[in-house]
Amino acid sequence: MLPAGIPTQVVVDDRIVGLLRTGEAVSAFSGKCPHTGALLCEGWLDGRGRIVCPLHKYAFDPANGRNTTGEGYKLVVYPVELREDGIYIGLLPRLL
Repeated sequence: MLPAGIPTQVVVDDRIVGLLRTGEAVSAFSGKCPHTGALLCEGWLDGRGRIVCPLHKYAFDPANGRNTTGEGYKLVVYPVELREDGIYIGLLPRLL
């Protein structure tokens, strides 16, 4: 299982995905900041559990993708299902 409160980067289907466990819940989100593409898991969590981009300090709610610092960017989030055999992330197909 994932350690609680530590953003963890994984690669799924050639996509960088961030995972964050809060209690028993797991959030999955784009591992890259929508502003500049910085790796979000190299950032940190603020006091409210938002992931902070290491480059420009934009903060995102990992559960819904909302940018809480007001710049208007939205983080892509993915549905997550926890099963006995692992964490399943629902990725949408890429458009060509």
